[in-house]
Amino acid sequence: MPVASLTSRVRGAGLGVCLSMLFLGAAQADALLDQAAVLVQNGAAAEAFRLLDAQEAQRAGDPAFDAAMGHAARAAGQYTRAVLAWERVVAAQPDNRDAQTELVRALYAVGDKRKAQALDGAGREQAIPVDAALDVDQFMLSYDRPEHGGESSLRGHVELTLGHDTNANAGPGLANLISPLPGTPAWTLAPSALETSGGFGAALVALRGRHVLDARWSLVGAASASLRQHSGDADRFDNRQIDGSAGVSWRAERHEVVVSGVGSYYALDGTRLRSLAGVQGEWIYRLDGYRQWGGFVQRFDLHYPAQALRDVQRTVAGASYTQVSRSGVRAYGMLYAGRESPDAAGAGHFGHRLAGVRVGGQLPLGSQLGLFAALDWEQRRYGADDPFFAVRRRDRQTSLALGLSCVPASQWRITPQLLLVRNDSSLPVTRYGRRVISVTLRREF
Repeated sequence: MPVASLTSRVRGAGLGVCLSMLFLGAAQADALLDQAAVLVQNGAAAEAFRLLDAQEAQRAGDPAFDAAMGHAARAAGQYTRAVLAWERVVAAQPDNRDAQTELVRALYAVGDKRKAQALDGAGREQAIPVDAALDVDQFMLSYDRPEHGGESSLRGHVELTLGHDTNANAGPGLANLISPLPGTPAWTLAPSALETSGGFGAALVALRGRHVLDARWSLVGAASASLRQHSGDADRFDNRQIDGSAGVSWRAERHEVVVSGVGSYYALDGTRLRSLAGVQGEWIYRLDGYRQWGGFVQRFDLHYPAQALRDVQRTVAGASYTQVSRSGVRAYGMLYAGRESPDAAGAGHFGHRLAGVRVGGQLPLGSQLGLFAALDWEQRRYGADDPFFAVRRRDRQTSLALGLSCVPASQWRITPQLLLVRNDSSLPVTRYGRRVISVTLRREF
């Protein structure tokens, strides 16, 4: 056989082997993606993520692989890795709306709202729920915190509020109250003790930060300062408050535990009324990017400088559940219970046991408008008869907040709100109703 012919046959055989290996590799690669998809569908997302993670160095940049990695990482709770995977898909396929939507969801899960909002189009509109302007941090304790492997961050916001309060001092509406003691005359209250209405203006500045030490440990902290000024007769109820917390966060897989020291200062009409100091612990468990369980324990010392007899130790524990749907509907609920134990002997009427429930949610009405509602109910049973009224105090307080949240531009929010509060008490002097109408302008940074 001529040498040239033999060489040609060897080359042809080699080319055939190479092509076969190529096709075999492609088939194996497709089988890997199919296997990962089946695992995710069967609830074994962590296993799917491990399979794809082993191949990421070789296959990153392949849109099919990156999409599979994005789905598996999000389902396994590895949201930072999901962001990286979907960013590669969008870079390779800029017109891929599904990839844009998934990227927005992943960014929102890690708390990068600014970058998420920078993504326009159908993906943004479908994936970003409108913030309900509720103080839901206590229910979604880690919602805006970076995920595993995230970077250090500092966030903040300022608020300006104008409104009207029908009962700024939470006083009763009637001057003559029926005595709870049979055979005793009605009580007549001084005008200054009755409910007092008035307009108000308020301002708030808040900061929240995280310093990442490594993949598991972070330092966390928050601080806020607020001021509220009233008009007319309600000006004696002007108040200011300063709150702060600092602690450490530990996280593993879907769990996060945060332990923080907490302090608070509250002044009424220019005089310090109350201070608070203590510690709180939080636990968060993320089922996925849309659902999470939480729990907390708080132990605070409340001190009243002008009325030391009212000093108490407050202990509260609770559990919460939060869910955000793909359409942006958000719902949350919390159950909690605790007690306030007086420091002074013979001051049982200042202490009480408490239990409550909180539920709420928000409904997006578009990409820039949302409707929100929150319902709170709390029961308090005091430890001894009131020494003046000779009646054991029991309270049932209900509050309902309704409002709209409008986002006219990135990082701006306008929130009109109606707050209704009613406290039913065994003491007529502590029964009251309250209506607060307000509009808040908020700027995030």
